[in-house]
Formats: sequence, C-alpha cells, structure tokens
Amino acid sequence: MGGVSVPQLDDLDREILRLLKKDARLTISEIAERLNRPESTIHFRIKKLMERGIIDHYTILLGEELKPKKTALVVIQAETPIIEDFLERYVNHITRTLSMLPNVLFVSKSGRDTVLVLIGEENEEKLEDFINNNIKTLPTLKSVYVYPLDDIRKGEDVIGFLAEV
Repeated sequence: MGGVSVPQLDDLDREILRLLKKDARLTISEIAERLNRPESTIHFRIKKLMERGIIDHYTILLGEELKPKKTALVVIQAETPIIEDFLERYVNHITRTLSMLPNVLFVSKSGRDTVLVLIGEENEEKLEDFINNNIKTLPTLKSVYVYPLDDIRKGEDVIGFLAEV
C-alpha cells in the first residue's frame, strides 16, 4: 500500500505550505521575502491553494499549557443486541454521547460494533477516573481496551489541535 494520495504540487507550493504550517500568521510579504519571490506570485499561489481545497482554513495549535498531559486510546466494542437492527443505533448513541465530553479528543466508529476514542487528561489518575466513570459505565459493552499513549513519535501536535478550550 502506498502513502496518502496528494494532489500535484510543485516545489513552490510545497515551500509555501511548509512555511504556513510552521506559522500561519506569516504575511504574504514575509513569505515572499523568505522564498525570494514576488509578493504577487505568493498571493496568486495561496489563492490557488485555497481554491483547490489544499488550504482549507488557518488555525492554531494549543501550547503545552493547554495540552492534556496524559492520553489514552480506548477501543470500545458494543454487545450485539438481541434485535441486531438496534446495534447501529446504539453505536451511534455511544459516539454522540462521547463526542460531547470535553476530555474526548477524537471519536470514530470502526466497523459495525467498535468505537475508537482518544482521551486526554492532566494526569494518570484523572484519566483513569474519566474512563471508569464515563466509558466503562456505558451499558451493554462487550469489551473496553485502554491503551495509554506514553511516547508519541509522530503526530504529537494533533493532541494540541484536538484539545478543547
């Protein structure tokens, strides 16, 4: 399997994206200066990147102060009810319920009966309490597996991006 399919970008587009990814506050003139290109070229390229959906919007990543210090990936498997048609409804109920909680950074359904949840808290004890009180108490679960994330090698910024304020 290959990597993610990326739309065709030339070197200048990639350089602009790299700079904006590091600091989305850069002005067009600052980008033009760093890349030694005319401002009009940079402006045109950014406009085209937005039109093509390559740049969707600008955002911020939260600093260390607001990032959860402890995170865990929780895999929840729902028990298949006697009336199987209710399974999808119940799994959707779980995803909606968990999505409303501020400590829940990410929720995704996987297959018919599994929900993946990324949870963040300020310490291990609070993380464990949160999982025990908000996830393990959900009715009719077949299993709940908790995987503490100790050493994130790639994607650490995602935690700051997903954290609620």
